[in-house]
Amino acid sequence: MKRVVRSAVLLPLLSVTPLALAESAQSESNGFIEDSRWNVLNRSVYDRRDYRHGGRNGSARNAYKPREARSDQAAEWGYGLMGSFSSGFTQGTVGVGVDAHGYLGVQLDSGGGRAGKARLLSLDNDGHPKRDYGRAGAALKLRTSNTVLSYGEQRIKTPVFSASDSRLLPETFTGWFLDSKEFEHLRLVAGHFTENADRNASSHKRGFAVNYSDARQGKAVDLAGAVWNPSAQFSASLYTSRYEDTWNQHYLGSTFSHALDDQQSLSLDLNLYRTTDTGKALSGQIDNTTWSLVGRFDHGPHGVSLGWQQVHGDTPFDYVSRGAIYIANAVQLSDFNAPNEKSWQVRYDLDMAGYGVPGLNLSALYVRGFDIDGSHVDRNGGYAYLGYGTGGKHWERDMEARYVVQSGQAKGTTFSLRYNTHRGNTAQAELDSDQLRLAVEYPLQGGL
Repeated sequence: MKRVVRSAVLLPLLSVTPLALAESAQSESNGFIEDSRWNVLNRSVYDRRDYRHGGRNGSARNAYKPREARSDQAAEWGYGLMGSFSSGFTQGTVGVGVDAHGYLGVQLDSGGGRAGKARLLSLDNDGHPKRDYGRAGAALKLRTSNTVLSYGEQRIKTPVFSASDSRLLPETFTGWFLDSKEFEHLRLVAGHFTENADRNASSHKRGFAVNYSDARQGKAVDLAGAVWNPSAQFSASLYTSRYEDTWNQHYLGSTFSHALDDQQSLSLDLNLYRTTDTGKALSGQIDNTTWSLVGRFDHGPHGVSLGWQQVHGDTPFDYVSRGAIYIANAVQLSDFNAPNEKSWQVRYDLDMAGYGVPGLNLSALYVRGFDIDGSHVDRNGGYAYLGYGTGGKHWERDMEARYVVQSGQAKGTTFSLRYNTHRGNTAQAELDSDQLRLAVEYPLQGGL
C-alpha cells in the first residue's frame, strides 16, 4: 500500500519535471503585417488627496510652490490617450518585427497649488501643470524559435524592474530585453536598461525613477530571471538584478492554489527580496531582506485574504521603477516598507456576478504596520532625510468598486472608484491623507 501511495504522489511531479521543447512560434509566423495588432486606450483619471494637519506643516503636495502657496488638498484630473502597435514577425529562421507606441496626456483640471503629488500631470519649472504632454517610442524585435530579443523603448514586467501603469500614462524603459520560452513551462529573461521614462514624463532622458532614495542615481539596470510554471496551480520565479553602483537585488516568488471543490479554493502567495549595496553604494549602506506571505480563501463570490509582511534591515525596502514591488502590503498610499517594519493585512473581495450584477467587483482592505525603527539608518546615505524614528506605526484602509461593461458597443469599458485613508505617527515617513480616485477606461483594438 505504501508503494502505491508513494507512486501516486511522485507521478504528477515526474510528468512535469523533464523540460520538453516547446513548439516553435517563429515557424508558425504569418508575416510582419498579417500578425500585426493595434490598440488604443482612452483613460480619464481624477485624483484628489486631502492631507491632514497640513501634511505635517505643509511638507506635502506641490514641492515646487512656496510653502505659503500650498494647499492642504492636492487634486489632478487628466485625460490620457495611449496608442500602441505590435507587428508580426517576418517569415524565416530569424523574424523581424517592430513595437511602437505614442502617448498623450491632457490636463482637464488642476492648478499650481494643487498639482504634483498625484503625478498624473507633467509640471513645468514653476510647478504648474502643463496643458498637455506626451512621448513616443519604438523597439526593434528579433525572434528565432521561441526567443525574442527587443531593443529600444518598451514596457516590461518583472519583480525587479517593471513598468507601472497606475496613473494616467504608462512608464517605459530604454534598453534591450531577451525573453525565451524554448522549453515548456519555463521562461528565461535577461535585460540591460539605461533610461526610464516616468509615468508623467515627456522626456526619455531623466535617469531612473527610484522611489525612496534621494541620492545620486546609477546609470544602468541589469536583470536576469527564470519563471517555472509546471501546472496551472503552481509557479515559482527567481530573479537577480543590479542597479549600478547602488544595490544588488534578488527575488524569490511562488504561488500555489488548490481547489477544494467547485465553489471553494485556497491559495498562497510568497514574495521575498534581498537587497545589498554594491559598487560606490550611492544610496549608502544597505542590508535588507523583505518578504510577504498572503493566504486567500474563496467561497463562491466571496474572497478573504490574510497576509503578513516584514522588513529586516535599517533602510526601507526600495526599488527602481514604479512597478517593481511585488510585496503584498504595497498598497495605494503606503508600501509598509519602513526599516524593520512588520505589517499585517486583511482583505475582502466580492464578485457581484453571484448576485446578478456581472462585471461589478467590490473590495475592502485594511493594513496595519508597526515596530518601525529607523534609528540606525546610514546618516550619509539616501534615506536619512526620511526622518524615521523608533516605535513607528501606521495603518491604511482602501475601498474600491470596479465595474466592467459586459456587452454592447462599450464592452470592455472600465469604471473604478477608490477611497483610501492613511494615518500614522511621526516616527514613520508617510503622510496622513484621504484619497478619492475615479478612473474610466475605454479600449479599442484590432488587427491589420
